[in-house]
Amino acid sequence: MSGTGNRGAKVQCNGVKKHRTSLPAPMFSRKDISIWSILRKCIGMELSKITMPVAFNEPLSLLQRLTEYMEHTYLIHQADASTNSTERLKCVAAFAVSAVASQWERTGKPFNPLLGETYELIRDDLGFRWISEQVSHHPPISAFHAEGLNDDFVFHGSIYPKLKFWGRTLEAEPRGTITLELPKHSEAYTWSNPTCCVHNIIVGELWIEQYGNVEVINHKTGERCSLTFKRCGVFGKELHKVEGYIFDKSRRKLCAIYGKWTECLYTVDAATFDAHKTADKKNPEEKKISKQKSVDVEPEEMPPPDTETVQVIPGSDCIWRICSRPDNSSKYYAFSTFAMQLNELEKDMEGVIPRTDCRLRPDIQALENGDIDLASTEKKRLEEKQRTARKNRSKSNAEWKIRWFQQGPNPHSGAQDWLYTGGYWNRNYSEVPDIY
Repeated sequence: MSGTGNRGAKVQCNGVKKHRTSLPAPMFSRKDISIWSILRKCIGMELSKITMPVAFNEPLSLLQRLTEYMEHTYLIHQADASTNSTERLKCVAAFAVSAVASQWERTGKPFNPLLGETYELIRDDLGFRWISEQVSHHPPISAFHAEGLNDDFVFHGSIYPKLKFWGRTLEAEPRGTITLELPKHSEAYTWSNPTCCVHNIIVGELWIEQYGNVEVINHKTGERCSLTFKRCGVFGKELHKVEGYIFDKSRRKLCAIYGKWTECLYTVDAATFDAHKTADKKNPEEKKISKQKSVDVEPEEMPPPDTETVQVIPGSDCIWRICSRPDNSSKYYAFSTFAMQLNELEKDMEGVIPRTDCRLRPDIQALENGDIDLASTEKKRLEEKQRTARKNRSKSNAEWKIRWFQQGPNPHSGAQDWLYTGGYWNRNYSEVPDIY
């Protein structure tokens, strides 16, 4: 495959790194900043049009944040290497869960991408290259396309994050279809992400949970993995839990999957899992106490990733475990090692990546360098520049040209999607817009 670009660090769970291991400046404290003062007039509203102060941001664009889906790409390679469709689905389901693991403790908001903004990432060590583009501003839609460097997979999708503020919580529903194709097996899988919710917006320490149903479908075999991301519940007992089953095309249970999206996933025989759940049910007295308690009980603190809290059922196999975050993660926006490197601008990128790449965005650069005043000034300037450009196009009846994607039906699910049209890696960016 052609093209040069980010030769990223060789990142493994054992901590081997060759690129930066920290950001240029640590994050600043948000203790004196009130989210409530900004959002109190927005209860029940969709927040895509609300301008938030840069103090609430982390130094990444949403396009870069989406790239964190790829941190556990080894699961795709494991799926491709398997000769059994059920085993492949286990790996793909684990990949779908691992895609949201990076959000643990990430209470900073990524920057909203500007229309036409792009991001590329090439990771030789993980075996993929990625391109994404902001294809719509209202509504905000981000499209992405990744492919294996050995032509072993294609991973693509479009995300339309719908944000709503409910008073004490901020809810992000990531609408859109995600697709993984394994050409060697002529298989395609589709799913959508769970809802992400940030709690304690008014008072208290912010904490995150994921909840909702996720169904990963193998469109060739009819097998599907139905997963439930549990709500925290009373006493925080269900905090971060994920569980579900893999079914064949006749809806017969083939196996169970369980664990926590912040820690690990296991698979076990479905009958064994059902028997364990029956034995684990609360006694009547505990149920009575539970009904008397408020559902707003503060959840337990999350232990370090190397301290597993999942109750392992005998006979289970571990199919995924999160990589430990670096010791300095809390100083740098709770970033993983993978996230630390996403905005790194390497020398061999200069004059190669398009001027629309997130790494060149001045407000993100300023925040990463610890200059919040400059970041705020640049953020306002870019937003005003975008509004002016939109008004000028409206006056001249000029249409915005989307460069690398086009809208159309997903070839496997039929849902509306944005599909890569090719050409990005030819490195001809003479006609890309000046958005910064």
